[in-house]
Amino acid sequence: MAIKYVPYSPNTLEGQALLDNFVRTKRILRYRDNDKVIEHIKRGMPLYETKLKEKRGENPDGNLIIRGECVSACAYLKDKGISVDLVYIDPPFASGADYAKKVYIRRNPKVAEAMRQAETELDVEELKAFEEKMYGDIWSKEDYLNWMYENLMAIKSVMSDTASIYVHLDWHIGHYVKVLMDEVFGEDNFQREIIWDIQVLSGFKTIAPNWIRGHDTIFYYSKGEERIFNKLRQPHTKEYLDSFNKTDEEGRRYMVAHGTTRYQDEVEKKGKPFGDVWNDIMSFQQQPTSDEKVDYATQKPESLLERIIKASSNESMVVADFFGGSGVTASVSHKLNRRFIHCDIGINSIQTVRDRLMAAKAEFDILEIKDGVSLYRNPVQTMEKLKSLIIGLRNEDALDKFWEGSIMDTKCGMMPVYLPNLMDSSTRLLDKPLMNRIIREAMPDLPDDVKRVIVYYIDIIDRKEIEQFIKEQGNPLIEIELRDLKQVLDNVVVEDYAEWQLTETQDNLFKGWQVEIIQFHSDRVLKKIEAINLKGEQQVTQFNLKNSGKGKEKKHSPITISDEGLETIEWISLDCSTADKEAIWHSNSEVKIDKLGYTIRNGIKTNEFWDARIRCDHKPLRMKIRNICGDETVYTL
Repeated sequence: MAIKYVPYSPNTLEGQALLDNFVRTKRILRYRDNDKVIEHIKRGMPLYETKLKEKRGENPDGNLIIRGECVSACAYLKDKGISVDLVYIDPPFASGADYAKKVYIRRNPKVAEAMRQAETELDVEELKAFEEKMYGDIWSKEDYLNWMYENLMAIKSVMSDTASIYVHLDWHIGHYVKVLMDEVFGEDNFQREIIWDIQVLSGFKTIAPNWIRGHDTIFYYSKGEERIFNKLRQPHTKEYLDSFNKTDEEGRRYMVAHGTTRYQDEVEKKGKPFGDVWNDIMSFQQQPTSDEKVDYATQKPESLLERIIKASSNESMVVADFFGGSGVTASVSHKLNRRFIHCDIGINSIQTVRDRLMAAKAEFDILEIKDGVSLYRNPVQTMEKLKSLIIGLRNEDALDKFWEGSIMDTKCGMMPVYLPNLMDSSTRLLDKPLMNRIIREAMPDLPDDVKRVIVYYIDIIDRKEIEQFIKEQGNPLIEIELRDLKQVLDNVVVEDYAEWQLTETQDNLFKGWQVEIIQFHSDRVLKKIEAINLKGEQQVTQFNLKNSGKGKEKKHSPITISDEGLETIEWISLDCSTADKEAIWHSNSEVKIDKLGYTIRNGIKTNEFWDARIRCDHKPLRMKIRNICGDETVYTL
């Protein structure tokens, strides 16, 4: 449960959630569940317990990496009196797409040296890899807009008086969000609609039977009348500057075109101010091998954020991204001497930005908000895992999609089961509006013989209050059983198994301590690989049956792992400060193995293959290992 609720801001509700600003036509654009959103806004932002997971350096600037939802993170910031001067968000686009992380099997370090001696290189295309879902961008329009409304209200509540916000979207939902932002920030504070020309000129999109989509949209608003804006200029081409090829008696350069004399003054030399159409920033589709790429599905180029941050903030100001993804906002903010706040619900995002900022020598704290969303790795995988953890849960065709399935009971028969959708934060909290929706909308359509339903929750306003509400408003013929989902998820994360040898070493090059990994086994990774191999084998079998006798037979090449299992390790860190597994992590030495098998030691890239060892100046007391899927396990040495 939330510790308390933090008010969004004074005069919070002025009809915004109903989108009723169409005063000229007297129309009101209403969406289902607006009453629920209004109830949430009136209650305030839920403030949860927050745990400091890791600390990098002294961090005098208060840089933060926060794992948690946008609204929960804003509640924490407002409670701590932290305000932000610039916000950039690249939220889900309501595109209907699933986003996945490419997971690469590393080299076996036991044979890495032999490969080096043979001077062999593993071609990128030959890398063994599989995909793992990170999050699903699958929303109904109503759910998305209500969710976005709460997020925008929360973000506004922590923005300084001169702050600005840039919201990056595309054609799927951007025009609706523009209306929302007019409501939340005021039409008068709309500054510009920026068109980013992403120049998609390859693949199937060029032959689509329509105009080729080639841009994203970024809506730029200020919180109030005063705002920070530094006009940026695009340097003129040499050809243009050379066209000022005449000089007058005072030494001023000028040109004559179409009978008009034009002088090259100082402003002209500085360049042409940027407009609201940006066609000089390359997308990663145009630069697929960019050094910036960190294999993150929704990553944006640093040059895009550099323009926004330079224009709408000054040095030492706070820049925040509440859907931080690959960490480009935080990374560019650090490079430009701004303070940063990165927030995301996915563990892959937190790990990616953590490694990225560590390599950039940034100092920061990593916080985890205990808001229930980060119960596992990310919402998609949590939902998938839940179905296997709830004993007896099965699919039920006779039930509406509102119900996750049913459990059979000898006494009660079929018991429909409701699970909160972790991709929709509005269902995380079981309150009266949600309970009312279950009672009024979902239960009347149940089969006549249903005697009991099971309602799982992650968070609840007050269990006794909800039980009283059920007693007063529920169907007396159907019992509603409430169950805490966190009790189910306590057993979700299974620690990986590792064997190691810790020794004190001294030679001509190094004096200190060394940990050598002997064996490493991740049950989840192995099961994932087994599933991928089985699917691949079935596909090859089906293909061969279909093409029998046509000379097109395929062979299945399964993903294989050595007995030692070291190919499934992505990163190792040593902590010399304490042996307490639950204490704040201090990384005294770390090694990351990239997808080609080369090591990144303490943020510095090398051309060395990993040798299954990690070294440290002082005696390490505990070790953290991250497998290739992103699960981390702490071991006491």
